[in-house]
Amino acid sequence: MASRAYSFLDVMVSISGPNGSFSMGPGTAPAKEGLEIAKVENKNTMLIAADGQGMHSLHAGEAGTLTFRFIKTSPTNQKLSNLYNSDRQSSALWGQNVISVLDIARGDNITASGCAFQRHTPVRYAEDGDVLEWIFDAIQVNEQLGSGSPSLI
Repeated sequence: MASRAYSFLDVMVSISGPNGSFSMGPGTAPAKEGLEIAKVENKNTMLIAADGQGMHSLHAGEAGTLTFRFIKTSPTNQKLSNLYNSDRQSSALWGQNVISVLDIARGDNITASGCAFQRHTPVRYAEDGDVLEWIFDAIQVNEQLGSGSPSLI
């Protein structure tokens, strides 16, 4: 029987690249908004001719963005800042990160490769602590949602 419950505690996230590897899932103080993964372009373009006939064009691109949100006091912000500063030292190091996301309860498995920071997170200081957003561009995002074979805890 399929599970009808969800918990971010079942989501394991990691980043690895030439300048380091670490976890970014539960226990790293993600904000309530967590993680968002989105493709950057449509997979299809439809063209309709003057006579009503149509054609679909299948696009090859699998690029995407990954947006991570952490509360201001998360130690992950320092890790990401250090990684950003190390990666930007050379184009040989830039865009070499791999981000993996696994939901062990549902069997979701997402791998993003060729990941580069869009920019360093904006930082705001105010009465209340803020949420810091780290956005990555990924050349290749492969996702399999609910494969039906979740890992056992």
